[in-house]
Amino acid sequence: MACTTILVGKKASYDGSTMIARNDDASAGKFAPKKFAVVLSKDQPRDYKSVISGVEIKLPDNPMRYTAMPNALKGEGIWAACGVNEANVGMTATETITSNALVLGADPLVEKGIGEEDIVVLTLPYIHSAREGVERLGSLLEEYGTYEMNGIGFSDKDEIWWLETIGGHHWIAKRVPDDEYVIMPNQQGISEFDLEDALTTQKEHMCSKDMKTFIEKHHLDLNMGDHFNARLVFGSHDDSDHTYNTPRSWALLRYFNPLTYDWDHELRPEDDDLPWSLVPERKITVEDVKWALSNHYQGTAYDPYGKSDHKECKYRPIGINRTDFLGLIQIRDYVPEDISAIEWMTYGSNVFNTFLPLYANTSKSPDYVANTTALVDTNNFYWANRLIGALADAHFNTTEIHIERYQNKVAASSHALINKYDALFEEKKDLAVIEEANEALTNMVHKETDDCLNKVLYTSSNGMKNAFSRSDA
Repeated sequence: MACTTILVGKKASYDGSTMIARNDDASAGKFAPKKFAVVLSKDQPRDYKSVISGVEIKLPDNPMRYTAMPNALKGEGIWAACGVNEANVGMTATETITSNALVLGADPLVEKGIGEEDIVVLTLPYIHSAREGVERLGSLLEEYGTYEMNGIGFSDKDEIWWLETIGGHHWIAKRVPDDEYVIMPNQQGISEFDLEDALTTQKEHMCSKDMKTFIEKHHLDLNMGDHFNARLVFGSHDDSDHTYNTPRSWALLRYFNPLTYDWDHELRPEDDDLPWSLVPERKITVEDVKWALSNHYQGTAYDPYGKSDHKECKYRPIGINRTDFLGLIQIRDYVPEDISAIEWMTYGSNVFNTFLPLYANTSKSPDYVANTTALVDTNNFYWANRLIGALADAHFNTTEIHIERYQNKVAASSHALINKYDALFEEKKDLAVIEEANEALTNMVHKETDDCLNKVLYTSSNGMKNAFSRSDA
């Protein structure tokens, strides 16, 4: 799967929360309908079997409840994708990443191992912190191996950790600095890495126990001198990165740090040394993350909706047609734990959709986000968003105003409802408030989405190529 991830440390966010977000993008020419689900402890499997690899794993008997974003249609496995458990630990998995022949020759991928289909289900119900998430997944990788290269984000109210698989059984992980943010396209991303810390105190870094000897034995270190750049050692060095991956990082680093570098000369879209993390020039909001993960190179010469004559993007946009869903997990430390975790989500191409926030401490999924069907049906959020995107894309200039007003109205209404129900919960201390809040949020978004679809359909219909100005009436 081709995705883009953003990680925002608590001192880099507008309210002191940790935020991890990811576009879940399908492969070219494919769309995977998704749904929002709540997995209760009694429904979590104890004997797990992967559909893709067939690996069988005995799971602990004490799972926590968690949210998930699984495939809506059966046949390819669960693909739980992202969620929050009842300990307010968030996870997004996975970002497909890249490696190189030296690494994959030293530790080949494991055909019968674990992969994106499995990782959330195997990890999220059993962890009580972001650090525990790294430790559990690391042990699973070492024992069962993986058949693909992946990056995985973990968060709690204090920390964010990013784990990258290295070959079939190895892995590295780094804590995101509290005052920084990370942009991750589909390539191995961690650059500065302290092996000594990872193999001793593990304050900011973790890795496989044999990582140092693994690197030395297989001559993987391409660094000159004592400096250790993990991206140089474990990452890819392909021409395709320059059109598919690095431009996405460039676009968002440029957005959050417009004055830090000269982005047209000092650092450019195809540069291999773009920073993995930066301190932003201003604090980052939920709306910033949504805009960033909808980015199509607006304000540059590479915008497919721009006025140039090119018919195909030179660079792969972040806001692409084949996004299945976007999930942002926000863990707040200034409210009671029962309402600390909010999961912002949406379906379809992010250029044309809007965020819906849901309180994660819930035992049920609102129908509008859970009832995704195989057939097109505007009574679910997934298909309504797909239709808006397909119609508006072909009539971008005339429908853009409807999309903008829709997104702005829903964003403002969402924050107003969160403020209302935060206060109501503080007053009543009743978990029923959370269910009421999620219904109110979902009803609001349902109403505004229907209104947007009506307007986009009307405008697009008037813009059809067989239109004619003379009326028969």
